[in-house]
Amino acid sequence: MEPHNRLDLFEPGDQTALVCLDVPEVQRIVVDQLTALGYKIHTGLFVEDILLKLRAHLYDVVVVAEHFNASNLETNPILAETLRAPAEQRRRQFVTVVGSSFATNDELEAFQHSVDLVVGLADVVNLRPVVRRGLLRAREFYAPLHEAMKAAEAA
Repeated sequence: MEPHNRLDLFEPGDQTALVCLDVPEVQRIVVDQLTALGYKIHTGLFVEDILLKLRAHLYDVVVVAEHFNASNLETNPILAETLRAPAEQRRRQFVTVVGSSFATNDELEAFQHSVDLVVGLADVVNLRPVVRRGLLRAREFYAPLHEAMKAAEAA
């Protein structure tokens, strides 16, 4: 089975996701889980295409394979691009890495790799509640900052 390329049309206000997984079965499961959460999805198989998409659109959720395109976490160009994004943009993206070496929801490991969530390959089938919970925690975490920034702009 070959990964398929999905390119939903986005409207203002849509929840959007970019899925960068090169294992077709895992990609299908993740796309199904995010679709069930109401996300419109773009997928990518080629690094250049994905980097262009990341620069052109602010995705709400970005899901990346740990070893996408035969890279590792230190050399993964997609993760490197998310880290180079301006802080305002980075705070609004929820970056998730999927891989066999992760324990799902390991916050220390996520922090170590500068992502919001790590998901073990075995837990991909349960991605929907894990992402929903992670997004809720991220919103709660950043709420005071966003309020302070709005207050500063108003002043």
